[in-house]
Amino acid sequence: MLGFTSLKEKKPMTYLPQDMACPIDSRYYGTNPEFLKRLKPYVSEEGYVRYQAKVEVALAQVLVERKIAPPTLAEELEKAAQTISVEDVYAEERRIGHNIRALVNCLKKHVSERAQPFIHLCATSNDITDTAMALRLKELTRDILLPDLIQLENVLLGLASDHAETIQMGRTHGQHAIPITFGYAMANYVARVGNRIEQIETARVNLRGQLSGAVGAYNALSLLVPDNTVGFERDVLTKLGLRPVDTQVSTQVIHPEYVTDLVHAVTSAFSVLANIADDIRQLHRSEISEVHERYDAERVGSSTMPHKRNPSNFEFVKSMWKAMMPRMMTLYMDQISEHQRDLTNSASARFITELFTAFIYAIHRLTDALKRLEVDDMAMSAQLTGTEFEAILAEPLYILLTAQGHPDGYGGARKVVDQARTTGEPISKLMWADDTLAPYLKNLSAKQRELFENPQRYIGAAIQQTHATCKEWTKRCQQLTKQLNNESKASQ
Repeated sequence: MLGFTSLKEKKPMTYLPQDMACPIDSRYYGTNPEFLKRLKPYVSEEGYVRYQAKVEVALAQVLVERKIAPPTLAEELEKAAQTISVEDVYAEERRIGHNIRALVNCLKKHVSERAQPFIHLCATSNDITDTAMALRLKELTRDILLPDLIQLENVLLGLASDHAETIQMGRTHGQHAIPITFGYAMANYVARVGNRIEQIETARVNLRGQLSGAVGAYNALSLLVPDNTVGFERDVLTKLGLRPVDTQVSTQVIHPEYVTDLVHAVTSAFSVLANIADDIRQLHRSEISEVHERYDAERVGSSTMPHKRNPSNFEFVKSMWKAMMPRMMTLYMDQISEHQRDLTNSASARFITELFTAFIYAIHRLTDALKRLEVDDMAMSAQLTGTEFEAILAEPLYILLTAQGHPDGYGGARKVVDQARTTGEPISKLMWADDTLAPYLKNLSAKQRELFENPQRYIGAAIQQTHATCKEWTKRCQQLTKQLNNESKASQ
């Protein structure tokens, strides 16, 4: 049960997650204790206030180092940052109508009178809020999002490797195409998720902070450190594990493209997850039934049809993606801020952490569902029989006829397919009986002839490339995991 203090009634109020308007709180984040515990330090308002206080502490440390502030300021402020409560800060904000000055006022109550005037000195609100946002997104992505995405990648790697040789009918436009392996289908997602992991990491390490004042020109700092304003900023950000814009120019807000790039990478990754979920959901279809998610004994699929076993986890991932993906448009719109700053992103930017929360929860659901996935080899094999299956021989027939000098290999192959569909006779029989094709087919090698006797062998390089893909992304994910762990340890 959560709570806050009503300024009007001056007494504690409590509420349940189900009292919340946002379903992320009422159904997912707020009702899953383990999930909430992991994400709360990063995505909650309390977490945000803590990150803002971290920025104020880093500023204080440099003020002390530059002998601008009393030597006890940094130590006092660090203790104060651990003492204040988010309830106190919010109560103060309701009283004065400003969030960062509310934070400063609360911090002042826990430091000496001598130190009080130097809290927040030379900073503007967005120096604190934007830098705190960059820092919490950087650490959330490092500590939670990327490790969870790598865990999903490892599950995909297992499926790809285990089923590298499991023959499956490839499908284009919802129709049978030519065979691949189920492992190869998963290897494509291994590569796509892996690529998104690296894009997210690239954007994460490129997040920036700032301490450049009310219009970004270091006006206030120039009064105290006129010869090294940008060096002062760098020193503050270094303590936080961040860096400024390369040439250290800004407005009152950090250039929004850095956060936009990260959110774009996350949204793009979410799209890949939605594609995985949709493909696996389609394979659950009754008429295909090539995979099944293992159901718990008490899980119910329908309120009226006791037999139903729905791929609901996969449907959830796609559904959540549909809700979150359009929010990327808000980030693009938030790139526009008039002159040195306006407030048109003050509400919209607060929803960024919802997108991250929803994405991480979707990773959790998809990972769990894929761990439960049962692949039906026999159902896949059943798709690889009959006249229509033999139609896949049309492509190798066309390619080999052309290679042997046939003037219209494509047309010759189509003629045989049409005959097979009309007569019900197998292509592998009709092709050899066609006098116009025989002169070209007689030169086929033994291996090429064998393909027409066993069309399931027509899988190209699926097995080799599956193993190669798994080997490469296993190595890359291990390297990134090591880098993330090292950075996390260094920041503690």
